[in-house]
Amino acid sequence: MNLYRLLNPAFVAMALSFAVGAARSQETFPTKPIQLIVPLPAGSIADLVARTFASSLSRHAGQPVVIINQTGASGVIASEYLSKANPDGHTILIVNSQHSANPTFRSSLPYDTERDFAGIAMVAEAPGLIAVHPKLGVRTVKDFISHAQRNPGTVNYATAGAGSTTHLAGAYFAAKAGIDLVAIPYKGTVLPDLLAGRVHAMFVGVPLLLQPIREGKLIALAVTSVSPMREPIELPTVEHAADLPGYEYVTYFGFVAPAKVPQSAMQRLSRDIRQSAQEKEIWTRLEPQGIYARELGPAEFDAYIRADIRKTATLVRELGISIDQ
Repeated sequence: MNLYRLLNPAFVAMALSFAVGAARSQETFPTKPIQLIVPLPAGSIADLVARTFASSLSRHAGQPVVIINQTGASGVIASEYLSKANPDGHTILIVNSQHSANPTFRSSLPYDTERDFAGIAMVAEAPGLIAVHPKLGVRTVKDFISHAQRNPGTVNYATAGAGSTTHLAGAYFAAKAGIDLVAIPYKGTVLPDLLAGRVHAMFVGVPLLLQPIREGKLIALAVTSVSPMREPIELPTVEHAADLPGYEYVTYFGFVAPAKVPQSAMQRLSRDIRQSAQEKEIWTRLEPQGIYARELGPAEFDAYIRADIRKTATLVRELGISIDQ
């Protein structure tokens, strides 16, 4: 390296200018509102988590956070939207376990789940529960299994479609219990049919059925996590209540960005979201809905998603579920 050039005032000034500019770029991001894409409609669990984090994230980021519900195709439409967004960090997406299931169930995605997205942070996970209509005449998971054994092929459960988390949780349970349950896919809301008893059961996140369970319109049998639930309702685990070792089905929630977002922006987004996740007010709202803190940073979250994609593919193969979508 030319010593004269290193000591030249003009060269030093230019180097300092670049350094200051880079520092300012990192300090000033974000420079405009952040679009937070939600792959499910208002009222869904993902929407609840996104909106709970949005106001806190806005305070930390110093910019408004605008929620955009891009629904349809089990989250594929939202993910495709993100994959085509300007990779400047101002458009991010909340994802859940469906994000990991789609590569298995859809052979021709318009993006590559592992290549085109980068994890910002995982923030929460939510166990599901098994809920049944009272007219089914069961009060425990063992009752439910016995009823299905006595009536093979006649007990059904509602799902959000083939390959949805509500489908996989039920199919996995049926396989572990050695029973035949009929999955009924719904494109729209299932609640009217479930409350009317036209479908018998559902494996779903706690918030969606909490009110009718409290009102006695549905009966919650057990929770799908490895630990029993104390709040918002008291439930045993499926594993313990039905003597099904190893049964667990928990949905994760986290945020991703386009893979080409600059590292400085990714670091700022991750810092701001993880700071939000430390706020008591967030969990004061989410924990009563059965949604609990689970924090992972960018690299850890990327690794978690990759592992979950492979775990889901293995589960689908073992269950013999059709993936020709």
